[in-house]
Amino acid sequence: MKEIATKYDPQNIEDKWYSFWEKQNLFHSKPNEKPPYSIVIPPPNVTGVLHMGHMLNNTIQDVLIRRARMLGFNALWVPGTDHASIATEAKVVELLQEKGIEKNDLTREEFLEHAWEWKEKHGGIILQQLKKLGASCDWSRTKFTMDEDLSEAVIDVFIDLYEKGLIYRGVRMVNWDPKALTAVSDEEVIYKEVKSKLYYVRYQIEGETDQWITIATTRPETILGDVAVCMHPEDEHYQYLKGKRCIVPLVNRSIPLIFDEYVDREFGTGALKITPAHDINDYHIGIKHNLPTINIFNDNGTLNESAEILIGVDRFEARKQIVPLLEAAGHIVKIEDYDNKVGYSERTKEVIEPKLSLQWFCKMDELAKPALEVVMNDTIRFFPDKFKNTYAHWMENIKDWCISRQLWWGHRIPAYYLPNDEIVVAKTAELALEKARAQFPDQNFQLEDLKQDDDVMDTWFSSWLWPISVFDGFRNPDNADINYYYPTSVLVTAPEIIFFWVARMIMAGLEWRNEIPFKDVYFTGIVRDHLRQKMSKSLGNSPDPIELMKKHGADGVRVGMLLSSPAGNDLMFDESLCEQGRNFSNKIWNAFRLIKGWEICPNIQQPEHTEIAVKWFREKMNQSLREIHDNFEKYRLSDALMEVYKLIWDDFCSIFLEIVKPQYQQPIDIKSYGEITTIFDKLMRILHPFMPFITEELWHNISDRGPKESIMVAEMPAFEEHTDQQLIDRFAQTMKIVEQIRRVRTEKNIAQKVELELYLYDPENDTEPIDKYFKSIIIKLGNLTTMQKTKSKMEGSIMFIEQNTEYYIPVKEAINVEEEIAKIEAELQYTEGFKNSVLKKLSNERFVNGAPEQVVNMERKKLADAEEKIKLLQEQLANLKS
Repeated sequence: MKEIATKYDPQNIEDKWYSFWEKQNLFHSKPNEKPPYSIVIPPPNVTGVLHMGHMLNNTIQDVLIRRARMLGFNALWVPGTDHASIATEAKVVELLQEKGIEKNDLTREEFLEHAWEWKEKHGGIILQQLKKLGASCDWSRTKFTMDEDLSEAVIDVFIDLYEKGLIYRGVRMVNWDPKALTAVSDEEVIYKEVKSKLYYVRYQIEGETDQWITIATTRPETILGDVAVCMHPEDEHYQYLKGKRCIVPLVNRSIPLIFDEYVDREFGTGALKITPAHDINDYHIGIKHNLPTINIFNDNGTLNESAEILIGVDRFEARKQIVPLLEAAGHIVKIEDYDNKVGYSERTKEVIEPKLSLQWFCKMDELAKPALEVVMNDTIRFFPDKFKNTYAHWMENIKDWCISRQLWWGHRIPAYYLPNDEIVVAKTAELALEKARAQFPDQNFQLEDLKQDDDVMDTWFSSWLWPISVFDGFRNPDNADINYYYPTSVLVTAPEIIFFWVARMIMAGLEWRNEIPFKDVYFTGIVRDHLRQKMSKSLGNSPDPIELMKKHGADGVRVGMLLSSPAGNDLMFDESLCEQGRNFSNKIWNAFRLIKGWEICPNIQQPEHTEIAVKWFREKMNQSLREIHDNFEKYRLSDALMEVYKLIWDDFCSIFLEIVKPQYQQPIDIKSYGEITTIFDKLMRILHPFMPFITEELWHNISDRGPKESIMVAEMPAFEEHTDQQLIDRFAQTMKIVEQIRRVRTEKNIAQKVELELYLYDPENDTEPIDKYFKSIIIKLGNLTTMQKTKSKMEGSIMFIEQNTEYYIPVKEAINVEEEIAKIEAELQYTEGFKNSVLKKLSNERFVNGAPEQVVNMERKKLADAEEKIKLLQEQLANLKS
């Protein structure tokens, strides 16, 4: 038997066992005769380092995968990273700028060389950090969304959708990120309430010197792109303006006054300036009324020549400069404070600019219908299911997906432009040339005539294929891996990417495999601080997870995260939770050290108190195992962990070990020792998915193990259908008597080492005989010399009542009687005063008739409780004085 250290040292133990698991290939999985259990990791950005959200998400996945292994499944957790077009390109651009190199100074190929170099150097950091957490991924299967096989799948899917007529190119209003210089999807725009200004600006009616129309806008700089002013057709204020025109301030452009029911008559003045190039609603009005568009912004958010003034000035600086110009020209009527919703790029935090742009889009209606159905009919189950409504609302109102991004890092769109303005879509330039020649045989195209689209696809266009592509299910749709592991068992993800990712993966699974990608979706909450703010490095409220693990141990942090993370509800993180987890580790460690410190004697009998304690704990553990199983079935991991926590801390450490441990410097019988260590072995297996490191260490110390054995693949204890509830209840009643004895010791300041006597008042001798097993527990834990019945109330005793039975503890020799009498008299006097104050209130008719019934009943209960306490104190006083 190995000697166990006096202190638990997480750092050494974690490194030792993770290395052991990897060397023994215990994370590896390949198809076999066992039932599969598979999870694909939500691939973190290749730019990323571990944050608190990753900690929560990956801890949950690891708990599920470790438990599945122990339940006999062939469990596989596939790791990987996402190429993250916008974030990675921004990092590389920043790195180049530090070296004095601008992106535009490089060719595409040169830039991509730098990007790949950066990826190889920094791209694996987050995966290495996940190992510190204990993540039991099959690292031999690590994938990257720009791996050759995954990239090939992305291109094939684009071509397939294009040929089905679901991908098209068109001019649309998109969300433009002036910092990243690319379009982003609706789902990548975060709206925030901001304090802004509402500017009331008047436009002169053309041909009239004294007639004006006033509009209200939050963006006066866009006046330079106005092409109309619009009013509601039923607004009587503006009927006289039908057929007239007005003049755009500062640039003196004549524009029509038009009428449309879209206008909200309650906003501003009821007159709306129309700038189709820079507002989605204006764009639709522009199409309806056949209006021109004037784009006044460059891609980087500065004003272009179409603005006519302030050319080259940034849009926000232009806003500052245009207001005094409008004031000087007499166009500003008033300026008001205004709360406005503004869209920000999720990636760069830049204010989004609506922009008309030629982009690639994917039609979503046809793909969305079956994907909606499988969630609403519970073919795919959501946990919590409240997210079904969120999902349904988005799917029922789905818009076409803008899939092109004006970047170089990513999957380049496989579209080739021909000199005759036609487009061919193909896997390679050579195949595109073949297609072009077949379509236009008279043109005699050469390879150099073809120009590939410069854009790359939205990062999510590769991510939505992830559950299929990680198993090579596109190139080899009938391979052993995809047939065995797909659909995966569960997806663990955050609700904020339900549209970006979850919905689209479901669409992809149904479209290309006619099968759902996963059976269950577990939505984690958002990790927030005590002020309910989302934890982020930019806010400075997010601790470094690696430092947390160094301080509290990986197991401690895992427990701290999980204890406060009910499914789908936000986690209010506090570092004290990790401290609680660390304390739990120490509690288990010390419990084991206690057990290992006992001397074993083969020649002594098992005590009665140990015999009944073992029976009780087995039943209690069986009850907990059922509860844990039910919680896992409902993905209530926090509740499952709490059940394990209470079983070990409260039932095993605080009660069971106190009963079974031998007297000081006395040996333990061999039967008891074997039963106790067997129980501890089971507890470690139950706990292992939550706390993998400490459980592996202690499991190896509990008995002799082979050099390759691991708790990771040991059998998870199963619950039996029948639980002896009567035994559990009787034990609970027994412990209440023990608690009363301990309370008396505490209140009367009687040391635990002082032996006491306990008498059960039974004047008629008609109560059941005291069970010898439960009696033995009370004697052991209460440190009693005797426990027996008495026919008379005992003088000089402290009395307590439990289960309607009076118990007496003679204490005259153990306490200072005079001091105790004085203390009880003082408490009696206080309680009688309290009772009188309650009586006074209840004798007041106005109170009894006027106060809510609940309040009156509460006062009556206070009175009854006070009377009961007075009776008890009087009896105690009488006992001590006699």
